[in-house]
Amino acid sequence: MARGKQSNKPQRTPKVHRAVVTRTVDDFEAAFWPDERPVDNAVVMTMGALHQGHAALIRAARKQVGPEGRVAVTVFVNPLQFGAGEDLERYPRTLDDDVKLAEENGADVVFAPSVDEVYPNGEPQVRLAAGPMGERFEGATRPGHFDGVLTVVAKLLHITDPDFALFGEKDAQQLAVIQRMVADLDFDVEIVGVPTVREEDGLALSSRNRYLSAEERERALVLSKALFAGRDVAAQGPKAVREAAAAVLDTAEGVTLDYLALIDPHAFTEAADDFQGEAVLAVAAKVGSTRLIDNVHVICR
Repeated sequence: MARGKQSNKPQRTPKVHRAVVTRTVDDFEAAFWPDERPVDNAVVMTMGALHQGHAALIRAARKQVGPEGRVAVTVFVNPLQFGAGEDLERYPRTLDDDVKLAEENGADVVFAPSVDEVYPNGEPQVRLAAGPMGERFEGATRPGHFDGVLTVVAKLLHITDPDFALFGEKDAQQLAVIQRMVADLDFDVEIVGVPTVREEDGLALSSRNRYLSAEERERALVLSKALFAGRDVAAQGPKAVREAAAAVLDTAEGVTLDYLALIDPHAFTEAADDFQGEAVLAVAAKVGSTRLIDNVHVICR
């Protein structure tokens, strides 16, 4: 057809993928396995307030299971992983927008249960313990946090029964303790880590970014800048990595550092000065009243 010429043929409306929204375990199971179990299925667990980082997880899940597989997204703000004084009550709840993003990126079912549905007998008396891996770094600042994470992840793995569960690498310690739980307790699921998604200026996407004022958001960029500075000198060894990242953070205003650590990803312990191989350079800090975390993978020589 010549350029600029209009076709008289009726235009087809693109097919819109619709995700089924479920609130109970029974409804989820009926929607996720309407006939027989598909060849492969995957779950992406979230606390809602979905953004493009979550979209990347859902797309990765779809790619993992293929067009004939099934993808579930859970949306549940888990009270067990919030400590005293944390933002449980003000944590954003945006289910309508979450469902739209989920279905646009390939989810078949959204499971958005109430607290009573997940914990029908009230606050659970028996919980999983993250052990020493969960007591360092994030666990030291937020005691019991990873016990709450593992307890709800275990429950949701039982409910959704996936072949694959996908988690973002931005929450590096969370990914590590979940992988260890699955290995130690023989869960029949493959845990897949998905790389961190960033804004063009380097800020890691997070549901908590919406708490930042424009000025605070600008200040928050120092976190990724510090991580990139450390990564750039990784060939010089762990000491150079730490020093380069710390030097950037020392220039920060309005940022209260919690920790900067170069971590051996296997045991999730601080890497020794003679460490060689892949490590995680992680940072946690408050920008204003908002606590942010970020990390990058580095190869120490």
